[in-house]
Amino acid sequence: MQIDIISDAICPWCFIGKRHLEAALPILAEDGLAFTIGWRPYQLNPDMPLDGVPRTAYRTAKFGSLERSQELDAGVAQAGIAAGLVFRHDLMLRTPNTIAAHRLIRAAGQAGLQDQIVERLFQAYFQEGIDIGDPTMLADIAAQQGLPRDIMNGDDGQAEVLAEDAAARKAGLSGVPSFLLEGYFLFSGAMPTEAMVSALRRAHAVLSARAA
Repeated sequence: MQIDIISDAICPWCFIGKRHLEAALPILAEDGLAFTIGWRPYQLNPDMPLDGVPRTAYRTAKFGSLERSQELDAGVAQAGIAAGLVFRHDLMLRTPNTIAAHRLIRAAGQAGLQDQIVERLFQAYFQEGIDIGDPTMLADIAAQQGLPRDIMNGDDGQAEVLAEDAAARKAGLSGVPSFLLEGYFLFSGAMPTEAMVSALRRAHAVLSARAA
């Protein structure tokens, strides 16, 4: 069955949720349950300027103070450590617009490289401080994963990305990551691995019985 993850490339909980899901899949495989993974777009900041903004200024305005922003970053960092991830907030200087990153993820899906591109985007932003709104940086990431550097030329996929993002909002989605199985909503948030295993087992059983 197909698991779709609605996410944004600048959502730290999406990176953590990815790790939890990766730990859940081998456990489910022991039960004979196999899944394919897809990634679908959502913009945490749909009104972000195309060039992005300085991260410190953006988060200070969003959360009311730099101190509150730093507290939230510390919570993310702690959750990341538990999932085996190191977040380098000190390297993250800009909050980017993610439309182009979503276009790249979409194109990578057509080439069978979607999960690899999502992983690399997370690493680039959260661990290396790379501006993943910069077309040149995205071209580098594409090339690193075996895609053509010119894959980001033009605006291919942009209308589709915006339409999917709008559809998610119209459906009432307000947070990511959100997980779907065969198109049915399961849960939102970076649930612990054990909780993901339980939810996916139950949902797989229900959908299998429905299809029988």
